[in-house]
Amino acid sequence: MEIPARSRNKYEYDERVGVFRLDRVLSSAVFYNFDYGFIEGTRADDGDHTDAMLLIDEPTFSGCHVWARPIGGLEMRDEKGGDFKVLCVALADAHQAHVMRLEQVRPHRLVEIEHFFQTYKLLENKAVEVLGWRDHAFALELLRADRQRWVEEAASKTATNGDGHG
Repeated sequence: MEIPARSRNKYEYDERVGVFRLDRVLSSAVFYNFDYGFIEGTRADDGDHTDAMLLIDEPTFSGCHVWARPIGGLEMRDEKGGDFKVLCVALADAHQAHVMRLEQVRPHRLVEIEHFFQTYKLLENKAVEVLGWRDHAFALELLRADRQRWVEEAASKTATNGDGHG
């Protein structure tokens, strides 16, 4: 995870040097209402790892690795283009153990998450378009494509570097 729930700090993982950095403090009067991070071994269309939102009863911490189950996701667009966020539940949280599909999440919880993304960049004059929730099958297909992109990127780097050590 990069960002624990209830934080206004936007942390980003710097893949090049392997550290978490403070990217910015959210300008709007909102906070992350879920843990937020990325899925290792994936590469999304925007060049970053695939974004992940985590439903868990208590916040984790930046750098925490969490085993989670994808249940759907939120399709969005921002200034960089498509920006899909996979919604997951923590496997280690007994309160989330029953959640297998998006339809099992409280509807108001989904509205709260949408509202966060509709408003969190308003005072930064950046446009975000929330296109809507997508089901479990859509999220899995996207993850498969992003995993394949990661594998191809790794193979390309190995081929370019010869032995993979640069």
